Formats: sequence, C-alpha cells, structure tokens
Amino acid sequence: MKEFVIQKNDADTRVDKFVSKAVPSLPSNLIQKFIRTKKIKVNSARTEANARLNIGDVVTMYLNDEFFNTSRAKKSETKLSASFPDIIYEDENILLANKPAGISVHDDDFGGETLIAQILSYLAARGEWVPEKENAFIPALCNRIDRNTSGIVIAAKNAEALRIMNDKIKNRELSKYYLCVVAGTPKPHSATLKGYIFKDAKENRVYVHKRPCPGSKTAITKYTTQKTNGEVSLIECELITGRTHQIRAHMASIGHPLIGDGKYGKNADNKKYGMKYQALCSYKLVFDFKTPSGSLEYLNGKTFTIKDIPFKTKFF
Repeated sequence: MKEFVIQKNDADTRVDKFVSKAVPSLPSNLIQKFIRTKKIKVNSARTEANARLNIGDVVTMYLNDEFFNTSRAKKSETKLSASFPDIIYEDENILLANKPAGISVHDDDFGGETLIAQILSYLAARGEWVPEKENAFIPALCNRIDRNTSGIVIAAKNAEALRIMNDKIKNRELSKYYLCVVAGTPKPHSATLKGYIFKDAKENRVYVHKRPCPGSKTAITKYTTQKTNGEVSLIECELITGRTHQIRAHMASIGHPLIGDGKYGKNADNKKYGMKYQALCSYKLVFDFKTPSGSLEYLNGKTFTIKDIPFKTKFF
C-alpha cells in the first residue's frame, strides 16, 4: 500500500491518468480494474477513473510492492546531462531554449545528447525540479524540431503550463517563423505554397503532391525572400500547418532545396558549401492567444527571436 498526496502539478488530473504516471509499470487494464474494485481510492473513498484530483487529495493504492519498485526504477532512469541548454527566455512557468543543430529533442535512434536531458539537468541544479518531491510530473517539451534543425523549443516547468501551452499549440495560437538558406532565387520573391504531404514512414521521408492522395495531409507554407546573391537566398518561412519536414520538402518541390539538406537537397550544393546540417532555424516565436490563457496570459503578444544564427552569418 502506498499513499500519494496531490500537489499543484497533479491537480486537475484524471485519477486514471495520475495513476498511469505515478505507477508507469501498472498496465492500463489493471488501473481500470483496481479503481473499480476499490484497490485505488481517493480520500479513503471509492472513486471513478475520470474523476479530477484536487490539491491535498490523498490517493491510496493497495498494490503489490513490485509495481512501486519497478516504477521507482523507471523514475531513476530519467536521463540527465552534464550540459545546460542555451536559454533565450525563462520565467516560473516556461523556458525557451535555443536547440543547436545536431542534437535531438528527445531520445532517438541516434543516441547521445538530448535537449530534454539538458533542460532537466538545468532545472534540477537550480532546485526548480526535485524528482523525489514529485508524484508524477516531469518538466516536458511542448514542441519539437528535427535533430538537424536549430531553433526555439518550448519547455513547460509545471503541469498547468504544459496543459495550457499544448492547447495553444493545438489551436494554432502561436506563430512560428523559420529562416533558411535555399539554392537559387525563388520567383516570386514571396508566396504561399499549398500542397498535400504524404509521409513514407519506412523512408522517413515526405512527398509533396499538388492534389490530395490517400494518407496525405494539407501543408501550407508562407515564404518571403529576405536576401539573395543569385546563387543562394535567405528565406523566411511561416508555418501555417506543421507537417513533418514541411519547409524542407515544400521548398525542394519548387526547385529551391535547403543548403545542407541531405534528404531533399542537392549533393553538389551541399558539398560546395560544406554544410553539415540543413540551413534551417526556427528563429522567431510569437504568442498570439485567441482564447483564455489562465496563468500564461502575460505571454500574449510577446515575440522571441534568435539573432545569432551561424549559417546566416556564413552566407550573408
């Protein structure tokens, strides 16, 4: 038997969702069964799986120790890093990190350094995240960008901020702008590209079609040419939709692939300019809330920009 006292980061969570995070080794079918059979109670009383928890509630679980021992082991496996992230903004709720090209946001097949490990290490070192004092919550990323793309990634420090930010992203109440360097000079200099992107999971590659096809999704990208020298151009892109490899595939589809892009670009150009990663950076983030924002309302109308972009300096 074990008791969990609900704290701020656990509040307003469904009972079954809380249990799944607090005891990750417990299968979902057993969670539902143990709630029905009163092996999981709230404030010493029977509860429902969809009931919401409040600060100060006591969740009691009459479970075998093996479930708790396995859960503690999993919790202790949370990876940390010897490095801290490059932070461009931070407050008590969120953190904006400038992820360099070449590291992943989360663990993947490449292994090595990850942005989330850097962020958790930073927050742990400052005492803002103490795993031993949390029942289930771990600071988390709200968005992600490709391993070989640089730029702004949002991390939530508490559960409320994570819920709000995820809703804002889902409802497209944040505007994301990218800078990239492409081959040639796009014509017209500014345009809105619309296509239908199909993802081939086996190849980890997407294809842009002019018309819908089975499994495809609408992709809309606005671009504006900021500078050009005839051979390459500096382009600002705004994502209206957020599809896998959208900018890379969309620009390549009109004959202007990103320099350094080994998947959609031209090998000759990549070799010529010696780019290790694609010249693409998520450089500007605008908070443009349209719905109530609770504790994050103070962010509404704010813009955050990365000014030091290595590939921009290299070419222009």
